[in-house]
Order: sequence, then C-alpha cells, then structure tokens
Amino acid sequence: MDVAGVRVLVAPGASAAALAAVAAGVFLGTCSGLVPGLHVNSLALLLAAAAPSIPGPPQLVGAAMLAAGVTHSFLDVVPTLALGVPDPAMAVSALPGHRLVMGGRGREALRISALGSGVAVAVAFVLGVPVTAAATVVAPLVYQHLPVVVTALVVVLLAREPTRRSRIGGCLAVAASGALGVVALPMQPDGLAPTGDVLAPLFAGLFGTPVLLEAYRGAGVPEQDDATVADGPRSVAGPGLAGSLAGAAVAYVPGMSGAIAAVFAVEATRADGDRAFIAALSGVNTANTVFALYALFALGNAHTGVLVAFERAALPKTLPLLLAAIALAACAGAVLVPVLGDRYFRVVRRLNHRRLTAGVCALLAVLAWVFAGWVGVALLAVATLVGLIPPRFGARRVHLMAVLLVPLALP
Repeated sequence: MDVAGVRVLVAPGASAAALAAVAAGVFLGTCSGLVPGLHVNSLALLLAAAAPSIPGPPQLVGAAMLAAGVTHSFLDVVPTLALGVPDPAMAVSALPGHRLVMGGRGREALRISALGSGVAVAVAFVLGVPVTAAATVVAPLVYQHLPVVVTALVVVLLAREPTRRSRIGGCLAVAASGALGVVALPMQPDGLAPTGDVLAPLFAGLFGTPVLLEAYRGAGVPEQDDATVADGPRSVAGPGLAGSLAGAAVAYVPGMSGAIAAVFAVEATRADGDRAFIAALSGVNTANTVFALYALFALGNAHTGVLVAFERAALPKTLPLLLAAIALAACAGAVLVPVLGDRYFRVVRRLNHRRLTAGVCALLAVLAWVFAGWVGVALLAVATLVGLIPPRFGARRVHLMAVLLVPLALP
C-alpha cells in the first residue's frame, strides 16, 4: 500500500487483509440488497461513523464500502422483483420486472439484470478514463445551467407520456414530489442511527410502499418458469452498454436518477420491452458506482451515498485498491443474483403474500424511524400518498424523481 495501493496486490498479508475487507463489503451489500428498505448508503454512513474505531488500515474500510455499494447494485433487484407483485388487473401500471414475474419469467429477469450489470461494469472500466476526461469539460457547463437542464429533462419525460391523462398525472407527480423534496431535503432529523437520513423514508414512500399496497390485493408470486434468457445473452449487451454510458450521466449530473437514465438508454438502443429496460436500469445503477469513483478523483464531487460516506470518513483515496474491490464485488454480485434470487422467489412463494407485504410495510416504517425518528415516519406516510399519484393516472413513476430534481432547479 506504499505506492498508490499497489503493494496490496503483491504482499500476501496485505492481500489477505484486502480480500477480507472486500468479503465484508460483499456481505454487507448482500444484506442491504436483499432487505427491502435497507439501503447500502445508510450502512456506509454507519461505517463512516465507526471508521476511526475499526482496526486495520483505513483504506480497507473504503474498499469495504465500495464493495458493499457494488454488491448492493447487483442484489437489490431481487426484492424488487419478488416483492410487490400486483394483481393482474393492475398490470398496466406494474413495474417492468413485475410484468415478467407475473408471466412466470422472474428467474429470467434475474439473469438479465445480472448480465446487464456485468456488461456495464466491464464497459465502465474500459471507458472510465476517457469519459471522465470528457466530463471534466462538460460537467462545469451543466452545473452553470443546471436549472435549464433539469427543466428540459422534466419536460421531455412528461412529453413521453402517451395520453393526456397520463401527462396530467405526471405533472401532478412532479409538482407533489418536487414540493416534498423542497420541504424535506433540508431537514436534519435525529434518529436511532447517527445518520439523519431523510432520503431513506422519502424513497421508501415514493417507490416502495405504493407498490406494496397494490400488491396486497394480488395473489402473490406465481410459479416461475425456467431461467433461460429468451433472446439470448447477446440481447442484453446493447441495453447494458447503453446503461453503462447512461450511468456516467448519473455519476456526473446531480439529481439524475438511474430510472431516468435507463429511459434514455433504452431509447438510444431502440430496444423495446421490459427485458431491455431491466438490463439498462441494472447497467445504469452498477456502472454508476465505477464512474462515480472516477468523478470523485477527477472533480472532487461525491455523487453517491457511499462516496459521501467515504468523504465524510476522510478515508485514503487509493484508486487501484478501490477499483480492485469493485471488480471483485462485481464478480461476486453476478454469481449471487441468480443463486440467491431463485431461492428468494421460492421462500416468498411459500409465505402468505398479504402478511408478507404488510410485514414489509411495517419494516419500512421501522427503518424510517431508526434513520430519521418520527419525522422519518411522517415523511414515509406523506411520500406514500404522493407515490400513489402516477399509477392512478397511468403515468410512470419516474416523474417522482422530481423530489430531487426540483430542489436542484430552484436558486
């Protein structure tokens, strides 16, 4: 670790310690990815708070954080697919992954997601340096005209709604979630955990509990067919590649979400259907972990919760070690998604789906209280009401990302 972190690759003792740190990060990322409502950002903030008391070199704590973030970006698709499956009557407003699960293709969706994430990581490693070089030129211009960029982005998303009713719903979702963001984001509530995290209850309410409430009326997860990717693994390459490049936008443009980037990534490849969207979204979320690291080194901006925690703990920026941690965690995540995901589906199928969805909603409320106290519980409730707006009008939930975009656009 004396020369830019290179010694960790050749010294047996240091290598063993680094592998142990990465393994710990993979474990934490697996836990946060499989537990609905528990985001790796919250675990990273807890790690940052505990970093001074953790034995061993501080750069290994950073490696564990990055490994956890990458693993989470692979594994979080599992509860997203297995929980919150709606009634067939609500299929029009269902998430793309849920439509595949309702058709018995959930195991295929898991593998599409893992392939999309894997392609994205590989592309991000190859293009990380040239994309970052271009971003150092473009990013300052974006920051200077951020209100215009955000406004244009919102207008384009609304214009893509197919009907007048869905456009009205999109406008209402933008207005309500934007107002919620303006009020909630400046808050610094006290919770049981020393993080004061309002994003956890906000996102759980906007995107989690509304889906679970719809699923309560459904029949649970149906029997799942074989895991074969219908159009072959190569069909994932295009959306995964586009998702990787779109992940750069998420890393360099504040407020840009994975869902928004995935929408444009799918359009760029002219791919269609739920499978392409899953591959693109998985690619966006995973590639973002690589590009965000480059952005931190090149621009000094931390655009992910994990890297915010990394900076808060003032951990050493050892790029070779951190990239190695990302690569190892990506390999582990790609294996864990189908292995654990198939078992996750089987467990969920054996449980009473109404009790399960009610229990998950209760868990989200408990986590909101842990991370933000009773303010977090109140934010979860309000965000849930706002999150119910898009499906009522047949609009896409991506408009709810105005919770971040609107505060960014305001002076």
